[in-house]
Amino acid sequence: MPTARETTVEREASLTGTSLHSGAKVRLTVKPAGSGFGYQFRRMDLADQPTIPAFLEKVKQVERATTLAEGSVKVSTVEHLLSALRGLEIDNALIELDANEPPIGDGSASPFLELLSQAGRKELEAPRSVFQIKEPVWVTAPDGGYMAALPHEGFKVSCTNSNHTPHHTQFLSIEVGADNYAKEIGRARTFVFYEEVEPLLEKGLIKGGSLENAIVIRGESVMSKEPMRYPDEFVRHKILDIIGDLALFPLPIRGHILAAKPSHGLNLQFAKALLKAYRAYQSSLMPVENVPVGERALDINDVMKILPHRYPFLMVDRVLRFEGDTKAVGLKTVTINEPFFQGHFPGHPIMPGVLQIEAMAQVASILLLRNTENAGKLGYFMSVDKAKFRKPVMPGDALMIQVELTKSRGKIGKASGQCLVNGEVVSEAELMFAVMDR
Repeated sequence: MPTARETTVEREASLTGTSLHSGAKVRLTVKPAGSGFGYQFRRMDLADQPTIPAFLEKVKQVERATTLAEGSVKVSTVEHLLSALRGLEIDNALIELDANEPPIGDGSASPFLELLSQAGRKELEAPRSVFQIKEPVWVTAPDGGYMAALPHEGFKVSCTNSNHTPHHTQFLSIEVGADNYAKEIGRARTFVFYEEVEPLLEKGLIKGGSLENAIVIRGESVMSKEPMRYPDEFVRHKILDIIGDLALFPLPIRGHILAAKPSHGLNLQFAKALLKAYRAYQSSLMPVENVPVGERALDINDVMKILPHRYPFLMVDRVLRFEGDTKAVGLKTVTINEPFFQGHFPGHPIMPGVLQIEAMAQVASILLLRNTENAGKLGYFMSVDKAKFRKPVMPGDALMIQVELTKSRGKIGKASGQCLVNGEVVSEAELMFAVMDR
């Protein structure tokens, strides 16, 4: 069976409309992107046209919609577009918009399905990675809601939406893929309860809302501009939202998702639990098997071609993968033979925190020095800020080093870094360094 490859859109395509919560007019354009790029939003209406990656770490608000933020820059109500992208198995796309929300359309993913149909889909060279659920993962909510993931070969969702009245409580269990997403899930519209409308308006939300882009439930009655598209449209839209929110997880998921009373808040709590399980699974395998190879990985020889460090100060054994030009994950296997253990608590060996920060700086340097303009140069460590050490690192630990470039202009670079062991953050810091000629 041939290996699936990453995908992107074939050509750029645009649509215009009104945003749900702000009521603003907006033009949205989707453009092709390379492998490892993921989904990124660019605010064309702001100075410098800042970009926000669709990462879990960027989620800042989940009331009635999912909002991403980078500093003071925000993009809200991203879940329907992300659902369409993930549902159609499009892995990488640049999304440009001239407001802080995509257009709401009819309250479903239909406008984005039409947009992506115009844009087409093409394969890239990189193989497509997925997260195969191996062990159950679950979260619960105070209101009795829960979400869980079980091992399954495909992607299946079983969902119950528990609403204010039993009359509108629905259940659906469905295998979802690019072949049936548009027909079975993508056309399901959002809904709101009549008694929620006024409080939402008082909060400054749903300014662009109407019966043209939402179903309103009042008691046992349903108010809609058109007939129900499915007998169980409410639960299908909940599944649409689940797929959109889980698109913030870095990889497509293979497993059986079970959900009861889901919400954006619960969806994102579940996505974070999946990310923790994924990192723990990676850590358990990487020292002995399944280490990625190829263009998106660097072995120790490749690392030494970029970094000038040598024993005993080379703190990176390999780079496991790159995510675009701004993120990288490295690995340092900590052994009892490390020279620093001879003098650092030899009776109770613990890896010095300063060397964990050095490991972050070295992975960040690799990111910067991979750029063509910085080839052959050196990265000089300038400062560290907001350093925190949460757990000791012991011999036998596989230290995962995650770094994201937050600024790279001229000769100055800034990065945020984390070191993890078994999916748990053990240290983190913000770093600044200069790129200089050798």
